[in-house]
Amino acid sequence: MKPVIAMVLIALLLLSGSVVSAGADMQSALRPVHTYSIVARDPGTGQLGVAVQSHWFAVGQLVPWARAGVGAVATQSFIDVRYGRDGLELMAAGVPVDTALAQLLKADPSPEVRQVGMIDAKGHIAQYTGKQCIRYASQLAGENFAVQANLMMTEGVPEAMAAAWRQARGTLAERMLAALEAAQALGGDLRGKQSAALLVVAGERGKRPRDGRLIDLQVEDNPTPLKELRRLLTLHTAYQYMNLGDHALESHDIEGALAQYGRAEALVPANLEMKFWHAVALVNAGRVPESLPLFTRIFHADNNWRELVPRLVAAGLLQADPATTQRITGLGLAEVTP
Repeated sequence: MKPVIAMVLIALLLLSGSVVSAGADMQSALRPVHTYSIVARDPGTGQLGVAVQSHWFAVGQLVPWARAGVGAVATQSFIDVRYGRDGLELMAAGVPVDTALAQLLKADPSPEVRQVGMIDAKGHIAQYTGKQCIRYASQLAGENFAVQANLMMTEGVPEAMAAAWRQARGTLAERMLAALEAAQALGGDLRGKQSAALLVVAGERGKRPRDGRLIDLQVEDNPTPLKELRRLLTLHTAYQYMNLGDHALESHDIEGALAQYGRAEALVPANLEMKFWHAVALVNAGRVPESLPLFTRIFHADNNWRELVPRLVAAGLLQADPATTQRITGLGLAEVTP
């Protein structure tokens, strides 16, 4: 290839945010120039996670890597997915995280364009920012976390992320999301924002690489990806409460189920699914009058839910006699009858 043509191609790749990773397989050949991320560990639960935002489509398919009880990796700038894939394999084999990163860098023909953050199951950190990462590019690590950023609007993004992480309260996912929001508040990616992702795995190692995956949320294309990511995290948490409620019902713990369904509904009050199963649990607890306002609001919003009531009775999942069933299904019927 002529030198002039080669330089034009490289320039186009830089502008588009993609690069050919020398020696990588075709599946991992084209990689975006990405922005900022955090890898972290919750010392209380042992959970490990990665969170990232970028001005690039579907960044969650490329940057975040994590394995329960092993570690977490963010591979960015001109991404080479081998830092995630092989980094986890090395850590799983007992290689210290700093040694694993050093081995990967040594085998990389273009380490100067990489940016990597790694954390193992004990909270040990390894980071690298190549000298050719695009300004502003820097990194910062502390106890149980590492943040890294490149192509930033301004300096100081890792410092802002670290401060937010240290000040935040709540779950590992909530704290990592707070770090991302702090980066965006400072200006974030020079190019803007498009996608984000949040990955959390358990502290206990599973039998298979994907075991113990607790949260795996991706916003592929959105004008406000962090806002959407927070909405998805709230919804995920609510559905976790729903799952706990279902487990309580299976154990005939009606009061426990009601408590969990109530928590879910409080987080997402407009969600009809959560409201409906809350109402069902009330009926099964013998508290039919309390269920009726919920059923009324559900049927008013979407009449199809009315049909589910007798089906649940037939399946033995709604403990209602014929009179109670008629009382529920007749709620607000005049409003929908032609």
